[in-house]
Amino acid sequence: VVDSVAALVPRAEIEGEMGDSHVGLQARLMSQALRKLSGAIKQSNTAVLFTNQIREKVGVMYGSPETQPGGRALKFYASVRLDIRRMEGIKQGGDTIGNRVRVRVTKNKVAPPFRECEFDIMFYENGISKTGEILDLGVDLEIVEKRGAFYRYHDGLLGQGRENAKQYLNENASVADEVENAVRVHYGLPPMKVQPPPQET
Repeated sequence: VVDSVAALVPRAEIEGEMGDSHVGLQARLMSQALRKLSGAIKQSNTAVLFTNQIREKVGVMYGSPETQPGGRALKFYASVRLDIRRMEGIKQGGDTIGNRVRVRVTKNKVAPPFRECEFDIMFYENGISKTGEILDLGVDLEIVEKRGAFYRYHDGLLGQGRENAKQYLNENASVADEVENAVRVHYGLPPMKVQPPPQET
């Protein structure tokens, strides 16, 4: 993982003085590095992930003012490019506990491009919320019934509001496993092996 392209510093910039102009140095660095790395990456059968940041060009009247540091080489060499945008914050009380994000595939050499998906990234869990995905897919496939703000599964109430329903699934793993298996069966995937609850002795 290279995190991030915008933070890569050319040698001339390190050895130079603060305030010196280094036009195009980072773009040349990326172009040369990717020419060298592409063969080694292929031979070692390695997946390399580059993250980047977004900058805004000054004085752009037409088209998108957004650009990415590091020139165009990475765009050309990349097999898959994902554009990740924050949609809104997920709040609990007055605290922000996560972000709802949208991911768009802007380039794909190995599968159809321009697909989109949305999911939650939770700060106090393990990153991407699995229970949020199970709940959303369950609602889309009508496995979980949504009436207004209420979520129901087999006539049982999961919760009022999405976050409460996610909390219920987090606390009741057997119900979450049932919903997940129903989703997997719908898409032709093998169901998970549900572990039986430990018996008290």
